[in-house]
Amino acid sequence: MVFDHLTSRWALLVLIALSDGPLRFHALRDCVEGVSEKMLSQSLKTLVRDGMVSRHVEPTVPPRVSYELTHIGQEVSEPLRAVFEWIGHRVEDIKAAQYRYDATGA
Repeated sequence: MVFDHLTSRWALLVLIALSDGPLRFHALRDCVEGVSEKMLSQSLKTLVRDGMVSRHVEPTVPPRVSYELTHIGQEVSEPLRAVFEWIGHRVEDIKAAQYRYDATGA
């Protein structure tokens, strides 16, 4: 179950975005390109429940809510960031392989 949570598209991107430090909801939404507020909210709730992200509410009016990685969230974000960086370095090779595969009509 946790594996499913960690490997969902939005959860991965949220963890990577938070690896640079705490963010408020709207700043996080801006970092995770294409995510809707609904999906971001669901992903954050799941990650908080799983202990990967902590939610901090400041008692102001209106309340200020920020999110940051917990210790285990930091642990998992490091290899995830490495995978994303590797993909970034290899994206052209991957696209070329996909093109060759698609050209065979397989």
